[in-house]
Amino acid sequence: MKGTHRDPFGFLGPHQTRIGWIIRAWLPQATYVSVVQGADRKPMHRVDPAGFFEVTVSGNPRDYHLAMTLYSGEIQEIEDPYRFPPLLTPFELHLHGEGTNFESYRTLGAHPMTCEGVAGVRFAVWAPNAEVMSVVGDFNGWDRRRHPMRLRDGGIWEIFLPGLREGTHYKYAVLSRAGLVQDKCDPYGFYSELTPKTASVVWSLENHTWGDQAWMEARGQRQWLREAVSIYEVHLGSWMHSPEGELLSYRQLADTLSEYVTRMGYTHIELLPIMEHPFTGSWGYQVTGYYAPTSRFGTPDDFRYFVDRCHQSGIGVILDWVPAHFPRDVFALGRFDGTALYEHEDPRQGEQRDWGTLIFNYGRNEVSTFLLSNALYWLKEFHIDGLRVDAVASMLYLDYSRQPGEWIPNRYGGRENLEAIAFLKRFNELAHKEPGAITIAEESTSWPMVSKPVYVGGLGFTMKWNMGWMHDMFDYFAKEPLFRKYHQQKITFSMLYAFTENFVLPVSHDEVVHEKAALISKMPGDEWRRFANVRAFLAYMFTHPGKKLMFMGCEFGQTSEWNHDVALPWNLLQYAYHNRLQTLVKELNRLCRNEPALHQVDDDYKGFEWIDCNDADQSTISFLRLAQNRDDFVVVCCNFTPVPRMDYCVGVPTAGLYREILNTDAEMFGGSNMGNGGILATEDIACHGRDARLRLTLPPLAVVVFKI
Repeated sequence: MKGTHRDPFGFLGPHQTRIGWIIRAWLPQATYVSVVQGADRKPMHRVDPAGFFEVTVSGNPRDYHLAMTLYSGEIQEIEDPYRFPPLLTPFELHLHGEGTNFESYRTLGAHPMTCEGVAGVRFAVWAPNAEVMSVVGDFNGWDRRRHPMRLRDGGIWEIFLPGLREGTHYKYAVLSRAGLVQDKCDPYGFYSELTPKTASVVWSLENHTWGDQAWMEARGQRQWLREAVSIYEVHLGSWMHSPEGELLSYRQLADTLSEYVTRMGYTHIELLPIMEHPFTGSWGYQVTGYYAPTSRFGTPDDFRYFVDRCHQSGIGVILDWVPAHFPRDVFALGRFDGTALYEHEDPRQGEQRDWGTLIFNYGRNEVSTFLLSNALYWLKEFHIDGLRVDAVASMLYLDYSRQPGEWIPNRYGGRENLEAIAFLKRFNELAHKEPGAITIAEESTSWPMVSKPVYVGGLGFTMKWNMGWMHDMFDYFAKEPLFRKYHQQKITFSMLYAFTENFVLPVSHDEVVHEKAALISKMPGDEWRRFANVRAFLAYMFTHPGKKLMFMGCEFGQTSEWNHDVALPWNLLQYAYHNRLQTLVKELNRLCRNEPALHQVDDDYKGFEWIDCNDADQSTISFLRLAQNRDDFVVVCCNFTPVPRMDYCVGVPTAGLYREILNTDAEMFGGSNMGNGGILATEDIACHGRDARLRLTLPPLAVVVFKI
């Protein structure tokens, strides 16, 4: 009656004794209970005032239910959950303990199903060190004594609760061996209550009928490293609000966001984490429900609709994924069964002090399979096209952001987190078994071979964010043009390592918050110069080797720092500079997509040649981008000062007529409209080690691109 019995199935339900079969039930809400078998009803005896009933019956009572009279006088007929057999197979339990059940979300969690002809929900949870685990919810008054679970091998508890259905709110009540009781949301819960409430919600995986078959079939044939990839990074809660200031739903965003991204020419959307999180200000990076799309915008099926709609519009969807750490919230993973279950016990291994969070124990099989299954869950069940893994550096190093004495070396005495490295490699191997899926690392150190295959010694990611390029570029463009000649290396240094990894060039959310200033506000000078600088910055980014990522708002020159509580200032588009900057970004996406030279060879020196990187006095650079067919190339010339460069000569590989295919100083982009008349003929004069040259005008703070 105290809810401390570890084997409720050994006592409740039907049991064979020397005098026949006996059925026991604990129903504290009832005054009178009968066992119903077909047309027969047999009253149960109250053997304890707290609500314990039992009765002896003849024969094996497998098929029966209970009729009870409540204190209110209401009569209810219910199935007895303690008459149903174990449902998880020994093999499923073995795979979970072995860490090789990579679809463990089908084993654990809450699953609507039918058992012995009775509809209900099967619950299963891993909590090996708990004294008792119970399912609680509105259906039992949140009383943990009502539905204690059966303990199986490997520390998994399970129970089938008949009569429950999709939409049921529930938690697991944990009685620890120390006697502490806590209600926990389901680690494998597929849906959650709307914050600030934290209960899990029973939800089926089978509701949505997909319409993106053409996209998924074609995706398996895609070679993303040889294609244009331009990613629009989005925080769903602040991209756009309704006219009344309300959040848009997944279904509303499916229409508005996919249309906008298609019109702008991006190839992918990358969403800041949409996994359930209680604190909006964490932007989703402190996850409490790894398997649940946040209910802020709708149901899991609404999110499937969003992905489906994007795919039917030709847009890929990438999710930010956070396996590096998790928050301490008492209702979630922290000390889940009263012990350090998902995290390390020792704070030198288990605490991420910078963020006030806990670190996963990657060396524990059940924790590894929880995360690996989660990655595959999003790829398989939601058709996600890629996962961008957050804070990889914090996973790789045991001494990440720690002082001497605050960390424990690995078994070889080194600082590398061997378990995390093995986990990341396995993650990438499994993710890449999904046709066309990509993985991207946010890795801020010089760890080698992050985006090289595991079989050659790499971590196995498809791509890696180029954080060095990003910081060098921001540092360079923040300087007054007069002084840029002293910092020429900032815009050329990236080419020394540009092909050591498969890079993504990011202008991310992290760079437009916390007093780092919006992209347009990072630039010096008056309004004209700031916009000209941004145009030059973005054009250099789109012509530089590497895939592209841009945070929402940067494409039209948001002037204020990003605020997750309000929508983007779309009203700025009524002003010419902002509107025309958006036009430029649209053109850069189109150009990058249509010109093989700007996307086919992003990962090899064969796709890039300097023409001149040494003209520091004039703060100019010029280079070639080449396609796999080296006869297909473009000439890129950049002027990072407000001084026009007249009669500027650059050597080119082939004589002939060159067409100006981009000029960021064009009036349509907000520039001064200084150009080259559209067509230039080469001169047969050697220049920059080449037999022919172009004599051209370099507009102020501008990038021009030519093609023969």
